[in-house]
Amino acid sequence: MIETSAQGISYVDSGCIRTTGDDFAQRLREIFIGMTEVLAQQAPEEISIERVFLSKNADSALKLGQARGAALCATFDKELPVHEYAARQVKLAVVGAGGADKTQVQHMVKALLGLKGALQADAADALAIAICHANHRSLKYQLAKISSRRRR
Repeated sequence: MIETSAQGISYVDSGCIRTTGDDFAQRLREIFIGMTEVLAQQAPEEISIERVFLSKNADSALKLGQARGAALCATFDKELPVHEYAARQVKLAVVGAGGADKTQVQHMVKALLGLKGALQADAADALAIAICHANHRSLKYQLAKISSRRRR
């Protein structure tokens, strides 16, 4: 989780929801409960999430989509705006290259947020999506200001 202000972005918290066991339905339940707990503790104003991508392995893509759905369902009673970004879009916003690898994303997230020490790959991915959204939101705000000036 990050916060944005006039001074830029700052790190708030991060972590990973870990599931246990082989029962897929139970693992989806754990994702839902974990997200519910994060939302209650952190009280975010909006959600950003990676858009589903096509995979060569259909079974993996379906499971990823279901996990994503479990996480999103946890946000519905909060009525938070949800913003989706493609992986390539996130990498471009954070690293400057849409084809960046995970280690490059991890390195840039740490640099942009001023983090020291190890950062889990999953946490780096989530923070990268948040940074991407912060950049897009800032750009939309700036464009709106320019547009309103031109209309005067």
